[in-house]
Amino acid sequence: MPGGVGGSGPPGRMDALHTSGIHFAEALQSGPPWLEKFWISVTSLADPKCVFTICFPIAYFLDRKVGLSVLWIGLVSEWLNVVLKWFLFGERPFWWVHESGLTSKQLVTLRQFPVSCETGPGSPSGHCMITGAALWPLVTALTELASRQSRSLVVKLAPFGAYTLLLLAVGLSRVFILAHFPHQVVCGTLAEPQPACPHHPGAALGWGLQARTPATRTPGFFVAAALALLLSSLALHSLVIAAGIDIDWSIHLATKWCSNPTWLRLDTRPFASICRDTGSALGLGLAAGFPLQQGEQLDPWQRVASAMLALVAMQGLHQLLQPTDVTLWYSTSFLKYATGPWLVASLLPRLVLSLSRPQGSPHTD
Repeated sequence: MPGGVGGSGPPGRMDALHTSGIHFAEALQSGPPWLEKFWISVTSLADPKCVFTICFPIAYFLDRKVGLSVLWIGLVSEWLNVVLKWFLFGERPFWWVHESGLTSKQLVTLRQFPVSCETGPGSPSGHCMITGAALWPLVTALTELASRQSRSLVVKLAPFGAYTLLLLAVGLSRVFILAHFPHQVVCGTLAEPQPACPHHPGAALGWGLQARTPATRTPGFFVAAALALLLSSLALHSLVIAAGIDIDWSIHLATKWCSNPTWLRLDTRPFASICRDTGSALGLGLAAGFPLQQGEQLDPWQRVASAMLALVAMQGLHQLLQPTDVTLWYSTSFLKYATGPWLVASLLPRLVLSLSRPQGSPHTD
């Protein structure tokens, strides 16, 4: 797929932008050896999957509405990210450097890593866009909490400071591992229009969606939302194919230029994200259908216990059943993400309440 398609700018300008991005990645990779582990750790921890399996459980037991906002914004922003990638045709550095012929024109010293070989299009950066949007409700909640507890400006601004540093580190890590060019990171992070990014994702998306969190919606709403996400994805996919575009172009290039075939992962494909988003929307419906009853409130220690149990359960759930067959993999992935919100918001809190209930309590009957 040629560069500069889909409104990203003229090919000449994009080639210059890509070349400068390659040199920036070279400069990052030439840094101290200890930074390599740091960048790889950052990019792994900021994987969009972590919004669903780590950030959501932690935020939910901090505050129910905040947790629902994190998950809802995470799934909506990830769906939007997939759609943007389908129409912007963003290259990824680890294949562009070869496809462009740059390596035959000048000496380029770059390394790939196990997390480099993502198979979807590259623009905008999903790590930056989804993480930036989904963490916004958590950051604003922590800021409000800090403001109530302290008059110190430093304490009040600490959550936003940490948030900014995190997004900066995530963006640099994505360039370091050759998953994204710098302008794709900027597109995913910032709200202001960029020369190569005519859209407005990232933190502004989190701000815009936070007030629209469906905290009191019925299960039917979430079932409808899951169907809407799935059917619209299939419709857009069909539209792209009908336009004569090879929807798997990025998978072909990733397979061709990944230096180690075992580094290619199914969970980096666009439809893996669609499975995650539709499954999570349905899972919110399951959770809404089995809420805690009035009077079944968790005290602070029960919240901590529930959060720890949820984190363990979510990691265990996503380690189970990882088939190699593509269709079966998508099916099990959908089921896992549909189960997650129900575990976090309904089953595990009930388990903690039942285990911590005093013997002889009238509620045990």
